[in-house]
Amino acid sequence: MTLRLGVNIDHVATIRNARGGAHPDPVLAARIAAAAGADGITAHLREDRRHITDADIAALTAEIALPINFEMAATEEMLAIALRHKPHAACIVPEKREERTTEGGLDAAGQHNHLAPLVRRLGDAKIRVSLFIEPDPLQLRMAVALGAPVVELHTGAYAHAVIEGDNNKTERLLERLREAARFGQDLGLEVHAGHGLTFDNVKPVAEISGIAELNIGHFLIGEAIFTGLDAAIRRMRALMDEATA
Repeated sequence: MTLRLGVNIDHVATIRNARGGAHPDPVLAARIAAAAGADGITAHLREDRRHITDADIAALTAEIALPINFEMAATEEMLAIALRHKPHAACIVPEKREERTTEGGLDAAGQHNHLAPLVRRLGDAKIRVSLFIEPDPLQLRMAVALGAPVVELHTGAYAHAVIEGDNNKTERLLERLREAARFGQDLGLEVHAGHGLTFDNVKPVAEISGIAELNIGHFLIGEAIFTGLDAAIRRMRALMDEATA
């Protein structure tokens, strides 16, 4: 099965919001991503609306043919928006008002009682639920207990280890991802991965057996400044295909 690429278009909206107005348009970015080989579009509607807005979610779900992955905090406000627009998938992520980006995975075990009704209501609406978690056996087991069919493994620690040039740490973290992907499959979960992935570090993750999808955003939007979004996505798609050939 071909490893899928989900393109996160949040930071197209970040650039737009820096000046206000309508340019650049995240919906146009999603169309370009689709033409360049993306298999899905990810958008994170944050509590403070720092990038993606409610209007963006409405437009993406109405106008984009690719599956929309709606990243959301575990709040009643975000649940109501997901139930209104009914994206293909909803990925529940931890969210802190003061953080620049999502820092670490969701504590599905510690938040079981809070998450259970949200997961159930999303599932009842035929929205595919994913939990953004650390590659940890306890969190994987809890995803199953909660009834979430998909998990996304947080690859941020691995990405930082690559930047640090610590080869031993990088390999330890890669092995942790490999073990989590195997265990997740054994539990019957569909396993995705993402956070901090770039041209330089994507191949070892793409090579991991059992991972069905990578979600990549910030790097691609940054690279698009230099090469264009189409070219950045096509190169990422090619690197993933080389890794899985």
